[in-house]
This record gives sequence, structure tokens and C-alpha cells, in this order.
Amino acid sequence: MNTTNPTVWSTLQAVDAPRLIDYYVETFGFVLAARHDDGDTVAHAELLWPEGSGGLMLGTHKPGGEWSRQPGTAGTYVVTTDPDALYERVTARGADVTRPLADTDYGSREFGVRDPEGNLWSFGTYPGASAP
Repeated sequence: MNTTNPTVWSTLQAVDAPRLIDYYVETFGFVLAARHDDGDTVAHAELLWPEGSGGLMLGTHKPGGEWSRQPGTAGTYVVTTDPDALYERVTARGADVTRPLADTDYGSREFGVRDPEGNLWSFGTYPGASAP
């Protein structure tokens, strides 16, 4: 796993944050780095992608809060070096596949999944364009 702290974080809110954290760890393979509970809610959690320097922060949805977003409306692309193995992992755990594993016309091998709260995830080999 990359030991450099991420400098860009995706942020999500969830109706059932504990369940979603478990799903991301067990199904996708994220690594739980921090979790701070506030009673029955998750005030803040951090999950790291083991293949790179990406991170995800999430907590329990707080309607009307200053940083409130509707759960289930996010979309995230995650680079993986082995989409075939990851696809096997997520399908073995019953993930809701929205786009089966396939090669794209832009040279990536990827697939899409919807998490239990409705967020869309795409995993593939496309690393993005090189920095200018």
C-alpha cells in the first residue's frame, strides 16, 4: 500500500455509514485508516485505496448541515492494476454490477458497480492523462 497521504479526497455521506464502510472494506478492498463515531453515527471515517494515493472520507448524513449532500448521488473512478481479480472479488460478494468487465475503445479494462446507497463506482486500468 502507498504510504503517502492522499492530497485529494472524495467525500460521501451515507444513511447507514457503518454498513457502507464495511461494504467498501469487504467488497472493494479499501483499508479503514480512521473512524470516529458519535453515538450511533459515524462523525468521520477515512478509507484508503491500497493501490495508490487515493482516499475516501465519509460519515453519517446530516440533513441541513453545512456540508450536507444527498447520499447515493456520487460517482467515482478508481484505478486498479488488476480489474479481473477485483471484478471476481466484487461479484463473489454480490455487488450490483452496472457495467460488466470489458475492454474499452480507449484502452482500459473496467467495470461499474452501484454500492448499497446508490453511489456509482467504476474500476479500471485507465490512469488518466499524463500531466502536461
